Amino acid sequence: MNAEIIAVGSELLTPFRADTNSLYLTEQLNQLGVEVIFKSVVGDDLKQIAAATQHAIFRSEIVIFSGGLGPTEDDLTREAVAEALGVSLRRDAQVLAHIEQRFATRGWKMSPNNAKQADVIEGATVLPNANGTAAGQWISGRFDNRERTIILLPGPPHELKGLFECECRERLRAKLPPASIATRVLKIAMLGESAVDARVAPIYKRYGSVQTTILAGAGEIQLHFRSRAQTMEAAQARVDEAADAVEEELDDAVYSRNGESLEQIVGYWLQMRNATLAVAESCTGGLLAERISSVGGSSRYFVGGAVVYSNAMKTELAGVPASMIERHGAVSREVAAALAEGVRYRSEATLGLGITGVAGPTGGSAEKPVGLVFHALASDSGTEVIERNFPGDRQRIRWFASTLALDMVRRKLM
Repeated sequence: MNAEIIAVGSELLTPFRADTNSLYLTEQLNQLGVEVIFKSVVGDDLKQIAAATQHAIFRSEIVIFSGGLGPTEDDLTREAVAEALGVSLRRDAQVLAHIEQRFATRGWKMSPNNAKQADVIEGATVLPNANGTAAGQWISGRFDNRERTIILLPGPPHELKGLFECECRERLRAKLPPASIATRVLKIAMLGESAVDARVAPIYKRYGSVQTTILAGAGEIQLHFRSRAQTMEAAQARVDEAADAVEEELDDAVYSRNGESLEQIVGYWLQMRNATLAVAESCTGGLLAERISSVGGSSRYFVGGAVVYSNAMKTELAGVPASMIERHGAVSREVAAALAEGVRYRSEATLGLGITGVAGPTGGSAEKPVGLVFHALASDSGTEVIERNFPGDRQRIRWFASTLALDMVRRKLM
């Protein structure tokens, strides 16, 4: 079966409030084997909500609303759904008594407008809300000759989650056919989206029962595989077959097959090789060290790092000769190598990483433009230096640079 989620609230159409309820509901529905095929956000407008309801009923078997069940004039979900279904509202005495009791228990006086929260759509089952005054509603039946389930849930996340888990999950499970959704994520470092797709599209297109999605980030591509079957075993087998075929094509460009971050993978390799790492970074300003140390237990392999932003600090903390900086410039292959070698020597780490570059938005030149970054990895077998020109703004360039540096360590230890 498929589902649609409609978030109601004009505040969700501003830059200041995001719809997080749909993420939770999608996860819960997927666990029940239900695919979410459509999500929308609608402002507090009766006609717009009613129109969204009619469209949703046409295309989706399960329609879930979040929000718009409060006591104020702009809480219109009940009224709009009733209008879309061509039915009326009735005031439920039991629901009203529950609301009144909730206020009385707290020693508060109930405002008259709270009574509208006891309005129930004709034919709906009331879903008690243990965490608030807005009861949920469950409507099942045939609409325009289509069997549909419509669920109204309150907007506050703690109310929505509690109500879904107590009142909706098992109701849905009981009416759903056996189905499971399996997923798998491959993460690829330092390859472009178009390059990855050109290599793997002929492969994943062979697996029609597996949905494949490509997501691009700074220095990382994610391939998401997803399949639905009657059993989890069957769904997982389909996903694994497609993902394994793609992974074989991409080979060592794939750094994670189970969702781990690049810094986690680097940590695994360092521990497996009984190796340690130290970093000296200029343009990334501590981002590389922050990513490495964000992993629990990283103290077992991460010695530490130095942010060597100024030329004086490059000399003081990493031992880069001032004459070298004067001769080649702070952003150079030579200085990157000296940073890696210097921090490795001074920390007595197995590996030393050095990064220097121009993150922008100023500071670039024709010879050394914004986005130019040198990465160096020093070990007992020598020093490798990679030069790259990264696109984007300052934040994106710094993330690219730290990602490539981590991938250098991964590849070195593989």
